[in-house]
Amino acid sequence: MNNTYIGFEELKKQYPNEWVLLGNPEMKNTSVLGGVVLFHSKDKKEVCYIGRDKTADFSTVTIAFAGELKQQRKIGILKRI
Repeated sequence: MNNTYIGFEELKKQYPNEWVLLGNPEMKNTSVLGGVVLFHSKDKKEVCYIGRDKTADFSTVTIAFAGELKQQRKIGILKRI
């Protein structure tokens, strides 16, 4: 990987439906606008564990999903009547 900034739309094209570890991410509120790609994989745990060794030269890092996340399941509580 190189130290070139990549915007989020380009991330989605280059790493579709993958988890991407970004160094020095640009953020707006809670949205990722881009950053320097340090590591990527379809497996989020792999990005967390293997990518950890690639973060030393960066003051901030984040993980982003370069695709559309499926809606999370909602769990409700059933009450017997």
